[in-house]
Amino acid sequence: MRLASGAALAAAAIVAGLRLGTACAGAAGAALGLPPLPVPADNPITAAKTALGRKLFFDRRLSPNRTMSCAMCHVPEQGFTARELATAVGIEGRSVRRNAPTVLNVAWQARLFHDGREISLEDQVWGPLLAANEMGNPSIGYVIERVRASPDYRGLFAAAFDGKGVSAQRIGAALATYQRTLVAADSRFDRWRYGGEASAMNETEQRGFRLFAGKARCALCHRVGERDALFTDHGFHNTGIGWRRTYQIPERTRVEISPGVYTELDRRTVETFSEPPPKDVGRYEVTLDPRDRWAYKTPSLRNVALTPPYMHDGSLATLEAVIEFYDRGGIDNPEKSPLLAPLGLDGAQKAALAAFLRALTGGEAEALLAREARTPIGQ
Repeated sequence: MRLASGAALAAAAIVAGLRLGTACAGAAGAALGLPPLPVPADNPITAAKTALGRKLFFDRRLSPNRTMSCAMCHVPEQGFTARELATAVGIEGRSVRRNAPTVLNVAWQARLFHDGREISLEDQVWGPLLAANEMGNPSIGYVIERVRASPDYRGLFAAAFDGKGVSAQRIGAALATYQRTLVAADSRFDRWRYGGEASAMNETEQRGFRLFAGKARCALCHRVGERDALFTDHGFHNTGIGWRRTYQIPERTRVEISPGVYTELDRRTVETFSEPPPKDVGRYEVTLDPRDRWAYKTPSLRNVALTPPYMHDGSLATLEAVIEFYDRGGIDNPEKSPLLAPLGLDGAQKAALAAFLRALTGGEAEALLAREARTPIGQ
């Protein structure tokens, strides 16, 4: 009972935090700058369900060797990403093809994963749980049995789901519910644009927004509305990065051998101890439409300063590197998005754009990340 009581207290804190985040809402049930929180009618948010999902999210026992949890790639204190790595590392050190995207504000994502292959959080959670190079479980039934056999889950599913026990659907529902509470809005940009606080952003940041919406062309894909801003078009675009990884394998690779210490190795040396780069054709793998080759989902830019490295492969380490990439117009290839073109930004304009992007960090984001970082890890 003590564990269940602790989980209930944790859920109460999460739900209270979510309510606090909506206190400055421009519309009922919406955090400032975001539309109302989308919650499926058949999976409403409750304190018990949120606490259960939170416990599952951090539980390393949900992998066969008890080392991997969702939070191992979506680390709270790192913006629910993995900052040290371009691409995530899964069970037994296995390589994962893509960068771990943040789950902050994931409730508003129309499609999930970089290639958009899932459309609901309830279903999405099973992808990493079953992937051989992520959490490595052999089957859904294996995960269900692992949870059922853990004494500290006794009674928690019944409390969250009207007396019903562990099932695949209810594991997905609990994890999805927890992720929907990870709301980080009410940024300085939101207070300036939607809250009427003229001084919430300084002149440099305001100039950066004007560039964002104009000359820099960012808002063509990272859209900003009159009443709210998701900073995404929910679309898929080929910037050239995926194409380059397929056709332009560098002869020399920069390798970090200790924190902040790098060396360069030639490709043939790397091949003696590293597996070849995995194939990745982006959205094409879902649609089989040749026009979708090397196209990846437009991410939201909310809290972007908290979630380096950037792009689907984590190949750009800083916001400044991202701005330089788009200033060059991306990488030319036959399917490159027609929305990309050289921008001709000068140094002051690039600095203003970076300053604006840093103004997109949610007002409660740091407190939320610190709170979640204190979550006990299941053994």
